[in-house]
Amino acid sequence: MTHPVHAAAHTATTAAWTSPQPAHCYHCGLPLGGGERWPALIDGVEHDMCCPGCAAVAQAISDAGQSSYYRERSGYAATAAQASLAPPELALYDNADPRFAARDGNPADSEATLLVEGIRCAACVWLIERRLMQLPGVQHASMNVATERLQVRWHKDRCQPADILGALHAIGYQAWPYDAARHSKQLQQAGRTLGRQLFVAGLSMMQVMMYVAPAYLAEDGTLDDSMAALMQWASLLLTLPAVCYSALPFFRGAWNSLRARALGMDLPVALGIAAAFGASCIATWRGHGDVYYDSVTMFIFLLLCSRYLELAARRKASAALERMQHGLPASATRLPDWPLGRGGSTVAASALRAGHFILVKPGEAFAADCEIVEGQTSVDLSLLTGESAPQHRAPGASVPGGAINASAVVVARVDKPASDSTLSGLLKLIEGAGAEKPQLAQWADRAASRFVAGLLLFALTAFAWWSWHDAARAWPVAIAVLVVSCPCALSLATPSALAAATGRLLGKGVLIVRPHVLETLHRATHIVFDKTGTLTQGRPTVQRIDALGGTAASAALQVAAALEANSVHPIGRALLAAAGEAAVMARWNATDVQELPGQGLEGTVQGIRYRLGNATFVAGIAGAAMLATPPGDSDGDGTPVYLGSGGAWIARFLLCDALRPDAQATVDYFRAQGKQLVLLSGDGEALTLRVARSLDIPLASGEFLPQQKLAYVQELQQEGAVVAMVGDGINDAAVLSAADVSFAMGSGAALAQAHADTVLMNGQLGAVADTARTAARTMAVMRQNLAWATLYNLTAIPAAALGYLNPWLSGAGMALSSAVVVLNALRLRNEKG
Repeated sequence: MTHPVHAAAHTATTAAWTSPQPAHCYHCGLPLGGGERWPALIDGVEHDMCCPGCAAVAQAISDAGQSSYYRERSGYAATAAQASLAPPELALYDNADPRFAARDGNPADSEATLLVEGIRCAACVWLIERRLMQLPGVQHASMNVATERLQVRWHKDRCQPADILGALHAIGYQAWPYDAARHSKQLQQAGRTLGRQLFVAGLSMMQVMMYVAPAYLAEDGTLDDSMAALMQWASLLLTLPAVCYSALPFFRGAWNSLRARALGMDLPVALGIAAAFGASCIATWRGHGDVYYDSVTMFIFLLLCSRYLELAARRKASAALERMQHGLPASATRLPDWPLGRGGSTVAASALRAGHFILVKPGEAFAADCEIVEGQTSVDLSLLTGESAPQHRAPGASVPGGAINASAVVVARVDKPASDSTLSGLLKLIEGAGAEKPQLAQWADRAASRFVAGLLLFALTAFAWWSWHDAARAWPVAIAVLVVSCPCALSLATPSALAAATGRLLGKGVLIVRPHVLETLHRATHIVFDKTGTLTQGRPTVQRIDALGGTAASAALQVAAALEANSVHPIGRALLAAAGEAAVMARWNATDVQELPGQGLEGTVQGIRYRLGNATFVAGIAGAAMLATPPGDSDGDGTPVYLGSGGAWIARFLLCDALRPDAQATVDYFRAQGKQLVLLSGDGEALTLRVARSLDIPLASGEFLPQQKLAYVQELQQEGAVVAMVGDGINDAAVLSAADVSFAMGSGAALAQAHADTVLMNGQLGAVADTARTAARTMAVMRQNLAWATLYNLTAIPAAALGYLNPWLSGAGMALSSAVVVLNALRLRNEKG
């Protein structure tokens, strides 16, 4: 692939195409030189390249499975002198590449997430989307300015990935299938480059200010003409580095937009810099006229400060996503002979398959979804759930890929390949999150694109008017109009706020899958809750123990725990959890345990035969009449479980699906916001109404089938309601999809199967209220940003046209406008929930 460091064509013999001499680049054939090595691994052999560009391209070709290109080529890749608009290597990318997957539900379409290099600001986003949508077959193109990821969807029969990559190359951008490691390097390189440009601009600005200060401070006629000319020539030389190097991002952006036959947002900036510098050069050469070297250098410096701030904001906004993308390790220690042998070898994580055994040491991440088979440890699930407290895992427990082993060495059996792990599924959901933009962001993009055309026309009009009234002021006024405008502030107003808000929520375990979530949730009129697993914990817990005879309640619980020691039934798990450490300390073991499905358990504990289960089953051993009648036996409060022995009723355990600890606070928050609350459940009417009464939810219905929930929500929507649905994501797929905005409770592999707009990875209902609070703040910040950008442009541009602002003040105002928008958006990351 062409790289800009190549300055001339190479010459080589045909016999050297596939195996050039070691002193030549394996990709393009140019001399290697004696500097730093840039190797690439092709077919297992390391080859030297002349530059990082050739190394990156060669490695990408090899990684794509197209290394046969080097065996079959008839010549080296083109150098700069031979460059075409789209390098021939791009043709290696086609629809057969597995990285360009068919779209779910429509195999005729393909979609991919691409990493785009060279993103400078929101103007790049606008230009890329506009250019790709002009390609035949491209159905959708959406660039995320915060993560620098491009989501593209196209028709296979009308478009190839090479066409998309070539179109981006034609307007000055390099794109590749998304890779987290490449993205990290790209961000680091962009930060270093921008830092150097900022340093050069700042140094030039300070030196130029020293030379123009005497002209400002001297009284009329006190500064000698020859001295003034000398200082102007010195200022010209000191301004050149800022214009020729630091201002390159603006000139490139303007040139790229013109090549794409579009009016990009860098165009007014580039025109302003070029006009001010050009007029200054002419005045310096002629020896009379106004010069603007100080304005030019300061404008470049301030605008680069704004760009640097924007880059830092993008990094912060994508920090949580970056941590997730790097969560799965690249390798793992596989134990091929376990349990016969413990000898292990390091293998690539992508080579793991279901049934493989791996050794995970403290501090290492689980490379795939696993089940622990040996050892006990604590795992850190903060990457997936946002919860920092480690959780205990023993043999038989499942651990999702990406979890960190926090304490002890364990052996785990792989349940799924790394590509199908929980973390990989979540990342696929995230990749689809940028496929569309909320309506407010679309409006801002349209306004910014039209703004540039109107601004250029207005600047030309102002120049013509002043040329007629006062020709000496025409040029400074036109420059000020071009420089003071800030279309970037309009375009940054919404994506910067959305990126900051979604990044904050992701760090707290809330995965926003659709970009309209915050906007729609803020407008929601009805909040519809499912019950089981949503308002309640989704598992029974022991709420009360009633002693029916002389046995103490604690002793009865120990007997029940002994009988249920090996049970996987939810009731058994609840009894064991209630007994807790006391059951371990008692060390009571049950023998000859028999389970009768649907009735209960029977076994011997401490030489006594017991039954544990429903009343009818226990009556077979305890007798028909109870010694005591417990209060509130079965009025919808829960499920009773009885314990009895020979001729005696011992205890009654009342199990309920308890409310989540944050259920009441969540419901209270939405009630205070004036939302209409609804509870729909498939459970019995009595139990549903009891939960509704306890939470003070006015509308509640039980025994609702999934299709009835769907019909209810659709009826609300037909009446004009904006419905937010909160469910467990398992049985409520249809209604979650139909609601205007939806939330799925869940954890583990079920997250990847959610049909909701938002997935609560932390499993906390309170996260819904936190998302609503964030939505309210985000919409407020977005409106503030749009109002500020609009007010600034409506005020500053006329002021510049009327001659009240000189180019220096215009440049400061333009940089300040973008900085205000970005800083205001960053507040969303730091506000307390």
